[in-house]
Amino acid sequence: MFRAEFTLASTVLAFCLTYGLTPYWIRIAIRRGFVGRDMNKVGVVVVAEGGGLWVVIGCTFGLYVLASLHRYLSGEVLYSDDFFALTSLLLLTSLLGFMDDLLGWKKGIPVWERVLFLAPISIPLIVIKAGVSTMSIPFLGVVDFGTAYPLILVPLGVLGSANAFNMIAGYNGLEACMGLTLLTFTAIFSHIKGIPLVFEASVVMAASLLAFIRYNWSPAKVFPGNTLTYAVGAYYASLVILGNMEKFGVMLFTLYFIEFMLFIRGLKDGIYKENFGVPKSDGSLEPPYSKVYSLTHLTIKVLSKLGVKPTELKVTVTLTVMQLFVGILTVILITADIV
Repeated sequence: MFRAEFTLASTVLAFCLTYGLTPYWIRIAIRRGFVGRDMNKVGVVVVAEGGGLWVVIGCTFGLYVLASLHRYLSGEVLYSDDFFALTSLLLLTSLLGFMDDLLGWKKGIPVWERVLFLAPISIPLIVIKAGVSTMSIPFLGVVDFGTAYPLILVPLGVLGSANAFNMIAGYNGLEACMGLTLLTFTAIFSHIKGIPLVFEASVVMAASLLAFIRYNWSPAKVFPGNTLTYAVGAYYASLVILGNMEKFGVMLFTLYFIEFMLFIRGLKDGIYKENFGVPKSDGSLEPPYSKVYSLTHLTIKVLSKLGVKPTELKVTVTLTVMQLFVGILTVILITADIV
């Protein structure tokens, strides 16, 4: 049963933990040399890495407190299998993401190995046989995938979402803002549909991301790293699966499908694209390639065409506004049963 006071308490805890612990991590990371270059800044500007770990910790403890409040104060066992599969997946994904931050792209591990490295993240959902195997597919109607749903479709969805969320990244505040927007609309839609687990889990993660933005906003003091991007992408997919909200989840993820198509365009041209712009002395950015291989590149070009100075901050805000628009349109179309 949904209890607003329990959700509020766990949300506040998630926010406070992330907000309070991240500064300590920043100091430790800088002192130990766990830093990365801020590529959208002129010169060599270094920033603490791996800050997404504290988003995950804040969210996880928030979820545990939520379950504890239900058990001790109202005698309810909160969501049982679904709840613990979700928290297990979140922790597992963040662990693998953190290892990737330590050993991954900077150390030259091939991309296919990094993708394969994430393969186990959906195991908690497979174990509980998460989701409903029947899906409504345009032109085909209702299709029952049977055991292929938990054993094949769920792993593909979680793995794809984790990697896709990592694609629109590389700008101060961008990943956290995009994640916050995705989780906010997931909370709104699940509340409308009366899916308490998805609503509560969404607002707890959203609170943790909101706290993290304080330190990741331009000029960033800490980077989220793959610790955050993999975890938030997988977490989002898990909520969609547990809430049987596949149509909503796919529509809300529209920008990431576009990003994937632009990525494929780059591969066809022999370019494994980087999202970073080319920083200029006036604080603006230039596209790194003559063609567009990312929504970040497109945003820089469009802002320039409109006569707006394309700074890192404006790229982040523009893409977040685009996600807001997609979110509003998705909620309207799905709730009105237009699509």
